[in-house]
Amino acid sequence: MAEYKTGLLIVGGGAGGCAAALSACSVNLNVIMTEETDWIGGQLTSQAAPPDEHHAIETHGCTGRYREFRNKVRQYYKDNYPLTTVAQNDPFLNPGKGNVSKLCFEPRVGLHVLQQMLACSVASNKLKILLKRKPVEVDLSGDSIISVALLNSETGERDFIEADYILDATELGDLLALSGSEYVVGAESADETGEPHAVSGPAQPDNVQSFTWCLAVGYDPKCSHIIDKPSNYQFWKNFTPSMSPPWSGRLLSWTYSQPWTLKPQASGIGLMDLPIQAADTSDLWRYRRLLCSDHYNAPIDEVTLINWPQNDYVNGNIIDKSEDEIQKHLHASKDLSLSLLYWLQTEAPRPDGGIGYPGLYPRPDITGTEDGLAKYPYIRESRRIKALFTITELHVTKESSDNHTASFFKDSVGIGSYHIDLHPSSGGNNYIHCGATLFQIPLRSMIPVRMKNLIPACKNIGTTHITNGCYRLHPVEWNIGESAGLLAAFCLQNKVYPRQVAERGEVLGEFQKLLADQKIELEWPSIA
Repeated sequence: MAEYKTGLLIVGGGAGGCAAALSACSVNLNVIMTEETDWIGGQLTSQAAPPDEHHAIETHGCTGRYREFRNKVRQYYKDNYPLTTVAQNDPFLNPGKGNVSKLCFEPRVGLHVLQQMLACSVASNKLKILLKRKPVEVDLSGDSIISVALLNSETGERDFIEADYILDATELGDLLALSGSEYVVGAESADETGEPHAVSGPAQPDNVQSFTWCLAVGYDPKCSHIIDKPSNYQFWKNFTPSMSPPWSGRLLSWTYSQPWTLKPQASGIGLMDLPIQAADTSDLWRYRRLLCSDHYNAPIDEVTLINWPQNDYVNGNIIDKSEDEIQKHLHASKDLSLSLLYWLQTEAPRPDGGIGYPGLYPRPDITGTEDGLAKYPYIRESRRIKALFTITELHVTKESSDNHTASFFKDSVGIGSYHIDLHPSSGGNNYIHCGATLFQIPLRSMIPVRMKNLIPACKNIGTTHITNGCYRLHPVEWNIGESAGLLAAFCLQNKVYPRQVAERGEVLGEFQKLLADQKIELEWPSIA
C-alpha cells in the first residue's frame, strides 16, 4: 500500500488527462496522474486511433499544446525515419496518408511525444505518473472527494491518493459512479432534450455508441500469415446486426451502411498487388493507414489500423454492468476484430476473383501487445455529468439556428469542430450523422450540479448522447482536459470553487484571460 497527497489528482491518463497534466504543471500545481494501462495517451496511443480532426486544424481550432503535439509527431518521423525528400520537406506530413485524418501516425510515436512533453514536469517532481492503476473506491466528505483508492494491477495492492481537486479523465467516467455524482448514461428522450435525433419515448440508458477493439495489420504478399481461427468465428461470419434503419447485410462483408445516407456502401482494401478497381468503392486500407510506403526511401510493409464499420461492437454496453458482463463483452469485441482479420485472410472476395488476403498479418510491435490488438478498446461514449448546463443538438447544428451558427457561450473555455457522428449503438440504432457548426465548450458544461472539487476532463462533460458525437473527438477532449487542469489550479490559487468561476463575471474573466494566455482559443476566428 502507498499513500500520496497532492494538489491535483488526475485519474485517467488519456488525451484529456495528459493535457490536464501539462496545463496544471505549467502554473506550478503539483499533480499526480494515474492510468489504467501501461501507456498514457488514451485514444491517441493505447486505443491506437489516429485523431479525428476538422478541416481547419492546421491553422485554427485547437489549443497551442495540441498543435505542439502534432508538430512533434511530424518532427519525430523526420528525425528518425528514412523519408523521401518530398516527405522530409512537407510541413503537413501525414505519416500514414490515411484519409480519415491529416495526421495518421503509429500509437507508439504518440506515446513517445507525450512522454517527451511531460518529461520536464516529471523530472522536476511537479508530476508523478502512476501506471496500471484503476480507481476502485472514493472517500467523501459531504459534496467533496477527499481521496481515491486505486488498485495496482501488477501487485494487487491499493494506493490511496488524497487531493484538493480531482479530475475524472477515465474513459468511462469511473469516478462519477464511484463518488455518487449525478450523471447520465446512454440516450436521452427527445421529450427531455428537444433534440430532433434523440430517441422517442422514454430515455434509453443502455443505448450507447458501439466501441471498437482496434487492430494494427501489415501486408506482405510473399507470405501466408493466417492466424488461428477465432473461437466464435462462425458466429461473427454469419452475424447480421439488428438495427433501425436496417444494416446493409452481414457484418463481415465488403458492404456496410454509408453513415450519411444509410444506403449500402461497397468497400474493399486497395493493396499494392491488388488495387481496388471500382471508382465508387471506399478503400478501407487507406482509411486509417499508419505507415505509407510512398514516404520512404527504403522498402517497408505498410500498416493500417482496422477500425472499420465491420468491427464496431454493438452487442452490449459495458457501463454500469457487472464485472462478468463487462468481461464478456470485452472478450467478444476482441473476438470480433480477430474474426474480421481471419475473414480478410481466408474468405474476403478479391478484385481478381480470388478469395482472401493471407499476406495480412498482425503488428503487435505497433500496438505494444502480443496480438496486434490495441491495449484498450476505443471508447466513444462515457458516463456524462449532470452539469450546470447541458449542450444539446439545438446548440450546435446549422438547422437549429436562424443564421446557421452555433450558440455563443460567454463562458467559453475552448472551441471545436466536427460533425455529429454516432456509430451504430447497443440499442439497435444505425449511424446518426449530421452537420454541426464551429462550436465552443462552455465552462458550465464542465461543472457538476453538486460536487465541489470533481471536474470532468474528457468525454464525460455535460453533453447529450447526440452532442457527445461531436465533442468526443481527440482535439476537443484535449481542450477539455487542458482547460480542466487550469480550472483546478485557478480555483486553488484564488480560493474559489468551479461553480463560482462560472457564475461570477469578474472571476470568469480572469480565468478566461489565463486560458487565452495559455494559447487556448475561446472563439472561432471569422476566417475559419
